[in-house]
Amino acid sequence: MRLFLMVGLGGFLGSSSRYLIQKYLSVSFPTAFPISTLLINLVGCFLIGILFGISNKYDMMSAEVRLFLTTGFCGGFTTFSTFSNESLQLLKDGNFTYFFTYIILSVVVGIFLTFLGYLIFK
Repeated sequence: MRLFLMVGLGGFLGSSSRYLIQKYLSVSFPTAFPISTLLINLVGCFLIGILFGISNKYDMMSAEVRLFLTTGFCGGFTTFSTFSNESLQLLKDGNFTYFFTYIILSVVVGIFLTFLGYLIFK
């Protein structure tokens, strides 16, 4: 039950942070391209890479803290469902350039940033 609560609390904090950042970015930089979700997901990818790199190199993170930060916070902070919905909306709107750019940047750069974050502490 304790691990369940740790993941839930991390998810709450991650989702709440994403919501606030996304609202700020959407108002500050209005565009048809879903830049706020892209940036949030890329930051989340880099962060989870860093966290896994730290937890693998140093023995300073308990299983509870690792679950809280990775599954909880990063899982709540990043959003695959919003990425999928925004991608579909770009496709439905006929915005093919944004559609392919969004998908390629999200997947390729996201994986690269996860790996880079991991390598920094490897």
